[in-house]
Amino acid sequence: MFDADLERVWAGGWLFAGHTCELAGPGDYLTRDVGRDRVIVVRGDDGALHAHHDVCAHRGSRLTTADRGRVRAFVCPYHQWVFRTDGSLRSARLMGDGFGVAGYRLAPVAVAEIEGLVFVCPADEPPDISGFAAALGPQLAPHRLADARIETRLRYRVAANWKTLVENNRECYHCAGSHPEFTLSNFDLGVNGDLRTNPRYDATRARAHARWARRGLPSAEVSFPDGAWYRVARLPLRDGFVTESLDGRPVAPFLGRLGEADAGSLRVVGLPDMWAHANSDYAVTTRLTPVDAGTTDVELCFLVRADAGAVDVDALTAVWRATSEQDWALCEQAYAGIASRGYRPGPLSPVVESSVEAFLAWYECAFR
Repeated sequence: MFDADLERVWAGGWLFAGHTCELAGPGDYLTRDVGRDRVIVVRGDDGALHAHHDVCAHRGSRLTTADRGRVRAFVCPYHQWVFRTDGSLRSARLMGDGFGVAGYRLAPVAVAEIEGLVFVCPADEPPDISGFAAALGPQLAPHRLADARIETRLRYRVAANWKTLVENNRECYHCAGSHPEFTLSNFDLGVNGDLRTNPRYDATRARAHARWARRGLPSAEVSFPDGAWYRVARLPLRDGFVTESLDGRPVAPFLGRLGEADAGSLRVVGLPDMWAHANSDYAVTTRLTPVDAGTTDVELCFLVRADAGAVDVDALTAVWRATSEQDWALCEQAYAGIASRGYRPGPLSPVVESSVEAFLAWYECAFR
């Protein structure tokens, strides 16, 4: 089943690869590993992004073992074939007279860059990404993540199947009882498919959207339209909080052209592997990588303005370090029970877990 997931779900759609700011200059590259596939994303000499399967066109060797770096060209360590950043073969030693380098190149992979976030699709015929770009682009643009820097990364290995982590992310049924740091700044309402509401949240949300409209800050919610794989929604923070920090105060200078603190928290979900929150002062992206049926690697990246100067990393990461680690413990406990012979699936709440049901419906579509 895990192999089928990799083939039908992961290889067939758009995956979050990384950030534009990691690929600022020619030759800057990063890699994305999923199952048996490794993709290289590199900024070409032409300034464009190129993505290639990390497979030498000679006898299949991997070209690099690094997660990221900078090159002038990719040199195969096996027989020293040399590939330009655009994937074309520049030279191949000892191949005899008349060997045509123009007939060989690295196998291409579809790549898309959307306001500082980079996505790849290993499929031979990638699905249309224009709907996601149209939903995400205008709302993420004011944060200007392409001009940010990655201040720090947190990496985790979680003893749970990747679907357990996605299901956990798709509901806030557990938030009040499990996430004291998160609920300081966030309401546990507003998750797609959560029907709960209360007068305080409704009033806060209405005031926030009115202020954002006056400032020209886009805030339309686009949640998995027609069963699609993405969500974009700007949600208000609690009164007195201008960002997702423990005390509500900014932990870094305002991002991009957000000259005021009142930007709420822009939430982005891309199934099957990413979610992100972009605040007025920092953004955090979460990326999943399935390792095996019972193991998932997770990477969190925290982004601030490139010219932010010194940043208190403990303050920057406090909310999402605590919330993530709480979630990983919950997921490990859930998966341990799911894997036992005593597991019988319980009912999903129509009040707070409709987004979990929607995720499962989306997942099932990959097998039809």
